[in-house]
Amino acid sequence: MSAAASASATTREYETIYVLRPDVARESAARVAGRVEEAIGREGGRLTLVETWGRRQLAYPVRKLRRGVYVYVKYVGGGKAVNELERNLRMLDDVLKFQTVLVRGDVDAATLSVDPEAVKFEAIEAPAEPEPEDTIERRLGLVEMDPDRRRDPGIDAEEVMEAAADAGAGAAAEEES
Repeated sequence: MSAAASASATTREYETIYVLRPDVARESAARVAGRVEEAIGREGGRLTLVETWGRRQLAYPVRKLRRGVYVYVKYVGGGKAVNELERNLRMLDDVLKFQTVLVRGDVDAATLSVDPEAVKFEAIEAPAEPEPEDTIERRLGLVEMDPDRRRDPGIDAEEVMEAAADAGAGAAAEEES
């Protein structure tokens, strides 16, 4: 077997994570999934795994949004498949962010087997309730939050203030002595 024939039998494995808007409609998410499949297939690539991770908190606000729907895609193909996929993701308004990473550079395409169930995109359900508007007042704690959305409803603001005042008085008495 020649070197050219063996080079064509190996391919690269990539993984891409893309984040959709948290309020994405089921049809829009399906349209994005279709574009992902089409873009990879058009350039000779093959999906090997698709996972929908659901709605999660973003590390930082993106387009003033604090949550997003994460989708993980693993596939084999060449650099052209990655370029085409990222070009398509860049054009879609429902996609907030994406990142692609090379996993392995020496995958044998001839022996690769893919479970058909593993490459099906899951339907994304609409959020149960809309996210409250994120304002600077809410982030600074100047607006009273809903009691059921507090992190620890057992904390009383007056008790916290009294404890802080007591701690401050105790520190001042130690400095005098």
